[in-house]
Amino acid sequence: MNQTITFIGGGNMASAIIGGILGANLAAKELITATAKTEQTLASLKERFGICTTSDNEAAVKDADIIFLAVKPYLFPEIITQIKNAVKQDAIIVSIAAGQTITAVESMFGKEIKLVRAMPNTPALVGEAMSAVCANPNITEEELSLIISIFNSFGKCEVITESMMDVVIGVSGSSPAYVYMFIEAMADAAVADGMPRAQAYKFAAQSVLGSAKMVLETGRHPGELKDNVCSPGGTTIEAVAVLEQQGLRNAVITAQRACVRKSKDMSK
Repeated sequence: MNQTITFIGGGNMASAIIGGILGANLAAKELITATAKTEQTLASLKERFGICTTSDNEAAVKDADIIFLAVKPYLFPEIITQIKNAVKQDAIIVSIAAGQTITAVESMFGKEIKLVRAMPNTPALVGEAMSAVCANPNITEEELSLIISIFNSFGKCEVITESMMDVVIGVSGSSPAYVYMFIEAMADAAVADGMPRAQAYKFAAQSVLGSAKMVLETGRHPGELKDNVCSPGGTTIEAVAVLEQQGLRNAVITAQRACVRKSKDMSK
């Protein structure tokens, strides 16, 4: 692709996306610009990726074909005020902020824009993100395919309706935190039974990784895969029975739905 790409904000998520784009050879480093507030961040981005950097948001977007808004949601009014008059009419704007709806972002720009709302998650940092995207009516199918190719460069991406974005935040945006807690608890149990801490984390994390891969690559129902591990009268079914007794499923469902409610409240 020959499009010029600008990232407003040079934090972890922007870095993950830039790394994905360059790793997949979707764009040359000379076509990518990132902005940041501190000289330290700018220097780090330039050294790591060899891209163009600047602290001037307005200058960075003037010639950009694709603009990623990669700043915290509360900064959107300030940042958009800085750049809205400099953005090209046909530029594609990609927002990756929780709580900022398509309508809200359009309103801040105060004019017709091409807008994609996206929600990646932190496994983007290791090339294994789960991202969701939705677009306003001004985005063409070809343009949406282009944005999807970018998000697929550092994980997997699905197109959704915006009404599902809060659900996405619950099931993938915030869920790495739930998984880390599960891994930590498994490791704690292994440590309690005598395994060294570092080794316990490796056993637990690799088991979660492998189990997830089984679901994705076999296409089999998680319940079926669980049943295949549970031998009659064996060790696994003993553990599963305790997890059911302690309410693992209900705890996960209740927590995730609370996350979705919070996301909906943030969008109001």
